[in-house]
Amino acid sequence: MKCTQCPVTCGTDRKLYAGACGVQGLKIAKYYLHPFEEPPISYKNGSGCIFFCGCSLKCVFCQNFELSRNTRGKSITKEKLAEIFRTLEDMGAENINLVNPTHYLSDIIGAIEIYRPKIPIVYNTHGYENIDDLKLANEFVDIWLTDLKFIDPLLAKRYTSRQNYAEYALSAIEFMAEKPLKMQNGKMLSGCIVRHLILPLAAYDSVNVVKFVSTLPKDVYFSLMSQYTPFGEIENYKELQRTITRREYEKVLAAVEEAGLTNVFLQDFESAKKEYIPKWDF
Repeated sequence: MKCTQCPVTCGTDRKLYAGACGVQGLKIAKYYLHPFEEPPISYKNGSGCIFFCGCSLKCVFCQNFELSRNTRGKSITKEKLAEIFRTLEDMGAENINLVNPTHYLSDIIGAIEIYRPKIPIVYNTHGYENIDDLKLANEFVDIWLTDLKFIDPLLAKRYTSRQNYAEYALSAIEFMAEKPLKMQNGKMLSGCIVRHLILPLAAYDSVNVVKFVSTLPKDVYFSLMSQYTPFGEIENYKELQRTITRREYEKVLAAVEEAGLTNVFLQDFESAKKEYIPKWDF
């Protein structure tokens, strides 16, 4: 079957060959209870994260570099994925958190047909999505947890080679933002969270991201991250070889205040630490 699950639409038969995402078949690097997601996602016991390998964006600064470049991981079946759903539930996971699921949508649907979790399902995506595929995912997704990485196409081209990132991400996020918000004692059962990572020398684009988020339904949460840590293939990107400055951070904070956003998660300025990067099992 030719793969068209992400906007690259490489058309590769991924049962036989690696696609534009760099992956053949179904492959994961880790699953565990993750304590460092947004508070209503990790909640008390932690989010049941499943980290999928490969990526159609391949951001040069990716903190999960070993996964996105498919340099490590373990091939599994959809039956094993369904078993992992059960295992995480038994461990007390607050939800099933599918991290970077875009290019595995058909496998995930197959696993859910075998066993549908009894806890919320989180679709944790980079935002580079086709609307038609999101409509398929919407049949089982309770919570959209999406990045909005860039609006400026020059940044997208420089750091991902996907200059059309925003063309897909903005409309995808507008679709995801329609998910009704449902909270229970501080735990999210349904809804949408839009994440944005401030990058060095790119605070101007972060301000534009804030302005876009302000146009979404008021129930949408915005998660502003300051944790950028130099990582990945950044030898030829001098600007990425430092963390963000306090001035850059405060510029974006001022935009959040000016936009009147109320459902907001803010990382402390000191959050640029490698401790947030999981240790991979496989």
